[in-house]
Amino acid sequence: MTFQSLLTLSLGAILVENFVLVRFLGICPFLGVSKKMNTALGMGMAVIFVMTLSSAATWAVEHALLQPLKLDYMRTVVFILVIAAFVQVVEMALKRFVPALYSALGIYLPLITTNCAVLGVAVINSDNATGFLESVLFSFFAAVGFTVAIALFASVRERLEHSDIPAPFEGFPIALVTAALISMAFMGFSGLQVF
Repeated sequence: MTFQSLLTLSLGAILVENFVLVRFLGICPFLGVSKKMNTALGMGMAVIFVMTLSSAATWAVEHALLQPLKLDYMRTVVFILVIAAFVQVVEMALKRFVPALYSALGIYLPLITTNCAVLGVAVINSDNATGFLESVLFSFFAAVGFTVAIALFASVRERLEHSDIPAPFEGFPIALVTAALISMAFMGFSGLQVF
């Protein structure tokens, strides 16, 4: 893989095709865990770990098991099982080593299992028939894009807590308006010719 193709892949996954702000995948944790920067970054790191490793595992399972046995129709179910296994590992590790982050993430940590961004990257890699290295790198950069989006949104939401907001927009409505504006800003990256 050349430097140019790596740069293209990373910019494409992080900015141009951002899973949260452009593809609208993974909205539940994006909205739910983005009230504070530390929990947003913790969720982002967990998603990077799970998305990268589960993508590697789903690629291997698909090419070593599903395709040779002609079980491609089982792809989604098998991918969800692999992702669920990685989420359990992350959950146990956080509970053991970082209990404060574990309790701050709350219900959103187990929801990574059904996070459509994590499943979406595995399905996109499968549909595009990419090689192992490209699949893993795309998954990593897509997860970095998720982390960038949730951290950016968390920083804006922290500032909004100290702002004078009209009564009808207080709370969740202003969060949705802000998410829409950030999404529109990321749509501007679609002009980059990285693909």
